[in-house]
Amino acid sequence: MLDVRRLRLLHDLSRLGTIAAVAHLHTYTPSAVSQQLAALEREAGVALLERSGRGVTFTAAGRVLATGAATVLAALENAEAALAAVVGGLTGPLRIGAYPSAVRTLLAPALVALGRDHPGLELRVTELDPVDVPAALHDRDLDVGLLNDYDVVPAVADPTLDTTPLLDEQVHLAVGAHDRADDVGSYRDRDWILAAPGTLCHTATRQVCAAAGFEPRARHHADDFATVLTLVAAGQGISLVPELAAAQPPPGVRLIGLTTRRRTRIAYRRGAGARPAIAAFTIALQAAAAEISGESF
Repeated sequence: MLDVRRLRLLHDLSRLGTIAAVAHLHTYTPSAVSQQLAALEREAGVALLERSGRGVTFTAAGRVLATGAATVLAALENAEAALAAVVGGLTGPLRIGAYPSAVRTLLAPALVALGRDHPGLELRVTELDPVDVPAALHDRDLDVGLLNDYDVVPAVADPTLDTTPLLDEQVHLAVGAHDRADDVGSYRDRDWILAAPGTLCHTATRQVCAAAGFEPRARHHADDFATVLTLVAAGQGISLVPELAAAQPPPGVRLIGLTTRRRTRIAYRRGAGARPAIAAFTIALQAAAAEISGESF
């Protein structure tokens, strides 16, 4: 019989790439992780890893078992979710990761509703860029999180996560009140306000500008759209802003609707969607999104 805890270590190694990273995640020593993986090899009766310089690589059997481990862990999540549903009662911590504009607009009313209807839940929110949410879910730092993608930067499906669609919104070009041009290409020589490199918003802006035939010239970097709109109003540059963050732009900003769309999804580990706390959170967030969509979109 293969030990589930050791299978989790093998799965994390396939995801993180090094024994040191797995050890850090589980607060083990690298030696302890290596010993557990060696024990898993004895259980499997076949070599799973090979030494490669100072690291390790997967054998063919190791790759097969790592893929199987993901399925086993998802089944375990599903079993735990079913047990939680039978036991009943929504209590304990629910760790939520969301990007800033969603925290202000979607999450706040959902948290109020959840706190009212399920006072036993301990709701804990962390602001995270969507690109960081999958790792936080895998590392079990989050129970549920918000992912998004743009039609110009489609998401790559993660087979170890399940998602529920939440919101599909238009993206706007935010320019000064006195700017008259309505197409992105007309602003090729202007200063731009971009999100931090490596974020999804940064990549999406560069893709939209590339489609218009230029590379945006970054003057400022800001990840919070309220800050971005303030800088646009101050004449510090122009930017792309999704509908969720553009409902009440400050004076001095003109919004130009583009064909680009941003899509937001609720994500959780595969098999965990039936957990009562995650199901209740999903319902509350969908209700908040429906209300906002009816008012603004």
